[in-house]
Amino acid sequence: MRLGSGAFAACCVAIEVIGVAIFIRGFFPAPVRSARPEHGVEIPAPEPVAGASSNWTKLPSPLFSKVVIVLIDALRDDFVFGAKGVKYMPYTTYLVEKGASHSFVAEAKPPTVTMPRIKALMTGSLPGFVDVIRNLNSPVLLEDNVIRQAKAAGKRMIFYGDETWLKLFPKHFVEYDGTTSFFVSDYTEVDNNITRHLDKVLKRGDWDVLILHYLGLDHIGHISGPNSPLIGHKLSEMDSILMKIHTSLLSKERETLLPSLLVLCGDHGMSETGSHGASSTEEVSTPLILISSAFERKPGDVRHPKHVQQTDLAATLAIGLGLPIPKDSVGSLLFPVIEGKSMREQLRFLHLNTLQLSKLLQENVPSYEKDPGFEQFKMAERLHGNWVKLHLEENHSDILLGLGTKVLRQYLGALKTLSLSLSTQVAHYDIYSMAVGTVVVLEVLTLFLLSTPHVLCRKDELDVPLLSPVFSLLFYLVFLVLSAIHVLVCTSSESSCYLCSLPWLAAGGVMVLVSALLCVILSALIRMVVDGTLLKKSASHPSSEWSEVDLLLLLGTVGHVLSLGASSFVEEEHQTWYFLVNTLCLALSQETCRSYFVGDDCEPQHHFHVEQGCVDILACTRKDSTSYSTFEPDRKGKGVSLSETKGSCKWWAVLASPWLVLICCRLLRSLNQTGVQGAHRPDFSHWLTSSDHKAQLSGLAALSLVVIFMLVQKGCSLVSKAALALGLLGVFCYRAATGIVLFPWQPDNKSISKGIIEARFVYVFVLGILFTGTKDLLKAQVIATDFKTRTVGLWEIHSGLVLLAALLLRPHNLPVLAFSLLVQTIMTKFIWKHLRHDAAKITVMHYWFGQAFFYFQGNSNNIATIDISAGFVGLDTYMEIPATFLTVFGTYVGPVLWASHLVHFLSSETNNGSALSRACFCYALIGSVPVATYIVLVTSLRYHLFIWSVFSPKLLYEGMHLLITAALCAVFTATNQTRHTRA
Repeated sequence: MRLGSGAFAACCVAIEVIGVAIFIRGFFPAPVRSARPEHGVEIPAPEPVAGASSNWTKLPSPLFSKVVIVLIDALRDDFVFGAKGVKYMPYTTYLVEKGASHSFVAEAKPPTVTMPRIKALMTGSLPGFVDVIRNLNSPVLLEDNVIRQAKAAGKRMIFYGDETWLKLFPKHFVEYDGTTSFFVSDYTEVDNNITRHLDKVLKRGDWDVLILHYLGLDHIGHISGPNSPLIGHKLSEMDSILMKIHTSLLSKERETLLPSLLVLCGDHGMSETGSHGASSTEEVSTPLILISSAFERKPGDVRHPKHVQQTDLAATLAIGLGLPIPKDSVGSLLFPVIEGKSMREQLRFLHLNTLQLSKLLQENVPSYEKDPGFEQFKMAERLHGNWVKLHLEENHSDILLGLGTKVLRQYLGALKTLSLSLSTQVAHYDIYSMAVGTVVVLEVLTLFLLSTPHVLCRKDELDVPLLSPVFSLLFYLVFLVLSAIHVLVCTSSESSCYLCSLPWLAAGGVMVLVSALLCVILSALIRMVVDGTLLKKSASHPSSEWSEVDLLLLLGTVGHVLSLGASSFVEEEHQTWYFLVNTLCLALSQETCRSYFVGDDCEPQHHFHVEQGCVDILACTRKDSTSYSTFEPDRKGKGVSLSETKGSCKWWAVLASPWLVLICCRLLRSLNQTGVQGAHRPDFSHWLTSSDHKAQLSGLAALSLVVIFMLVQKGCSLVSKAALALGLLGVFCYRAATGIVLFPWQPDNKSISKGIIEARFVYVFVLGILFTGTKDLLKAQVIATDFKTRTVGLWEIHSGLVLLAALLLRPHNLPVLAFSLLVQTIMTKFIWKHLRHDAAKITVMHYWFGQAFFYFQGNSNNIATIDISAGFVGLDTYMEIPATFLTVFGTYVGPVLWASHLVHFLSSETNNGSALSRACFCYALIGSVPVATYIVLVTSLRYHLFIWSVFSPKLLYEGMHLLITAALCAVFTATNQTRHTRA
């Protein structure tokens, strides 16, 4: 079966995507879960009594008549307990310092996004990391939780706020009004829609639980960060709402026997850039304030906020409402809540909590009897039984008091140890799915490596040995063995994996895929040995030499892959790419100087006219001149060498170009601090985005847009130039409408809007330019038109993507886009054309620069740096598919634009499809190697301390990057197909 190298690469990457998806599904497993039936009614455990039976066998009565939960999205602990709280939340500060309240700093485990945090608050369990993906479309929560228990107990619940609650708990609330959490441009109406119900609900008494989830603070953070003046206004608004609720509850308490409970909490914090999702202190530290008249304090009673886990709230709410503690909860009861109760009640509450944790430990840890927490629990339970026996005998001596205090300490110690033990057992990996996914990925990588010499040395089409291996005896034997293993694993009593839950037809398809890939690899190896390919290649170039750029590209790519095994290198990966790009500029400078001052004769591999030969097997960066050259020699057979420019005005620009690129990269490094170690350091973007420098930001954004137009318009048609100019003007109008930048005549206090009309105005021109470019491509395919039409069409598609990027990037990042286009222009005009690098080396350089500009943009391997506001530009309501596409494109602007430039550059410099085909292969190869290597690394490091905070987010980034690579390879192949069709 014959395939073009580009089509072969696209197919391989598509298969690799399947393997990565299976691996990720197994790597992000289900958290610790109880084996007890979810909906079954479980009889509460009786109070332990030594040698007798207790008269307390039911659940304790509720501690509170009503509970109001005010959840403020992205409420950081220092917003309440710090200087901002003192300034903007005076009533809350009074309650914390002098009122009837208990204050805590609740730690939220990563991923710090809304849906997993709501699950943690209501179930007490630790959600899986894969919930960061499910956060976009929350499924129904099937685990045991406080909301379900409250509904089963007949509690009437009302909810207003983030509609995520309504997706997690459908049909649980007697009254509700949901608002979308993803439309981050709105931070006013989204909260007003909640507050407008308060007066009516607080006057009524026909409810038991009221939940309010305010989103405005989180949206302000995403738009302008935690230091925005809007933060103070929003905190003041929340403080007044809290005062209204608290005073209303106090006035109603006179009519009830039990006090009410008001809970103020946050689901997660907010990073210094205003985002969240990772594990920095600012993102995981949230306030938790419990306010009730039952917590009256004596004069001089100073209560400092204590550090607890966010999962502790579920057990506390369950006890407070007189409900069973959720079965999957790993949290501990917040002891200050029950501190005012009698000793017997305190011990009863603590016994129920420790008993629930010990059962969960037994169901998830085989050697639970050796766990220190379990031993402490058994000891405390025995002492508790003795205490109850003495209490029932009405023994009120000091012995009873001393024993009760001892039991209390023993229970608290057991709670802490059990909770810690269960938190470390956060998940069971699906090893079977991980193994199958790893095998598929490694098989694809092996196919890539085996095909490299054929693609780069022999021909543009590969003879893939597919039919003969598939119909061979070996294929059927391997398939039968794999099927037997699958049946054995899936019928195992202890097995619970994703592949086993698939239909047999789908699972059989995976087995067929693995078997076919293995047979193809073996067939390719046999053919290579029989043909003596390796020997022929080593004999054909016995004196092959490597240039400095060749060595740098190869060693740099390999070194980057190896660096992914260290957590510090993953956190600071941007430093690796900055170093590689800067070193590449120095190597190119050395190469240009040698080519100019010494002459081209010393570097024959850079001439257009060279003898036929092959590249080395391991080098994607060596030139193949067997069937093509990257550049056409003036379209007439004559090349342009650097030494021929000595007498022209260009030679100085060629020599200076690597240094200009180096200067551009150095300037961009100071724009956005990223990573972990330096993220807190001040940078130019923080200075620009402060409210005092809006005029400077406006001027820089306008200048960047002008530079973008000047660099892009040269290759466009007249219509596209006009559309591009109007579109870029619309970009500035959009940012001015949202109040981020200003026109010279615009007052600073002008009312702002969402800019929906302006953004949609830009979208029209984006679609128009993309349509014009696509039309030219199709015209070049159907009609035997000139070479220029195809080139213009590709550049117009590139221009449309540039315009879309300008719209989605924040104004302070527009210089990144301008510098990216400037570097592309410099490299094209003064380096690649004059040094005549081959397609493989140019492809690797594009890949490197794409990765570097990904980090220049301010991205990192931290989920918190994803700018989700880009997904809502021009949208007046949340639409999942457009929002996801815009967010992904806004995040990966650098790699996408450099890949699209690669397609245009190779297509415009040669009328031969082999350059683009081989570029597709090289791009797929260097995109696949890090993914395959990283999968092996995270498998071996799955019990590493930083597996969830560092390695798991990087795995998601690698998976998304591979998906983008697959899409780009499809574009490469489709573009190349138009060339072949025309030919």
